[in-house]
Amino acid sequence: MMPEEFLSVFGGGDTPLYLAPQAGVSESPFRRLCRRFGADVVVSEFVSAEGIRRGDRRTWEYLRFDVAEHPIGVQIFGAVPAAMAEAARLVEEVYRPDFVDINFGCPVKKVVSRNGGSGCLRDLELVQAIIRAVAGAIEVPTTVKIRSGWSDALRNPVEIALRCQEAGARALTLHARTRTQMYGGSASWDEIAQVVEALEIPVVGNGDVWTGADALRMKEQTGCAGIMIARGSHGAPWIFREARAALDGRPAPTPPTVPERFAVMLEHARNAIAFERDETRAMLELRKHLGWYTKGLPGGKALRQELFAVRSLAQVDSILAGYLERVGRGDVLAAGADDVAGTPVPDAALVVV
Repeated sequence: MMPEEFLSVFGGGDTPLYLAPQAGVSESPFRRLCRRFGADVVVSEFVSAEGIRRGDRRTWEYLRFDVAEHPIGVQIFGAVPAAMAEAARLVEEVYRPDFVDINFGCPVKKVVSRNGGSGCLRDLELVQAIIRAVAGAIEVPTTVKIRSGWSDALRNPVEIALRCQEAGARALTLHARTRTQMYGGSASWDEIAQVVEALEIPVVGNGDVWTGADALRMKEQTGCAGIMIARGSHGAPWIFREARAALDGRPAPTPPTVPERFAVMLEHARNAIAFERDETRAMLELRKHLGWYTKGLPGGKALRQELFAVRSLAQVDSILAGYLERVGRGDVLAAGADDVAGTPVPDAALVVV
């Protein structure tokens, strides 16, 4: 794909569906699954510009992706324009993504305390300086992801978005919450519509897309050029298939059966092992995904307790096979029909940016 080709995703008849950059979630194995289920664009976990510049081994591991993941963007964060430019240039030279995305949306304290992520939104001159530095350092398009503002008092998504466009952003994603909202309350889709109206570059809407029907409503309500799905994808990569059907005016696909869901889980596990190359480490990092896949299943609490202890693919396969066998005998329904919501999935490492 040539440098400008990525932007052509906005020029066809279909509204592109994005998998959001999510630390601890949007790893390559999950990105590949989402692509298979219909995600048109995927974005890496957000990575530190300083980690890239310093050659931190784990940071560079986050940057790896498979050819099947194109079109893919690498998202970087930081607060020093020159450092961000250097990191973007290194990413382009070594990995050749289709675009580089700048993170102005992450709300977590450890990022914001270094003025990164949504912390930059308190200084729009800095936001523009970072965009100009990155855009001037690379050939592929520079895109940005923002929130509606730092706080309600500083909530001005249109001004922020116009500043980003003026500085050289080629596309912009708005998560229509402020930093102080974190993930609470509701995303203000009206603000997405206002930004769409104000900008000349493509605007991608983000926030509260939990179903295929939500994707259609966002498109109709905001006129956005693309739709980004974050938490709605957890344990449900097939949401992209559902969203595409809704946008195309087709009937909603039949939800996956439990055996079909388990087959996706095993595919995800195999992808993770192939990517990580260390089976135990891959399984440790996969546990949260396994928990999400099993939310809402009868007897899900007991099943998750088993899955949260796995260290190998064989264990996952055995546990899932055992569950299906118990379902076939009726044991699960008898013993765990009251466990519909299940137990919370550990997500201490999760950051949706």
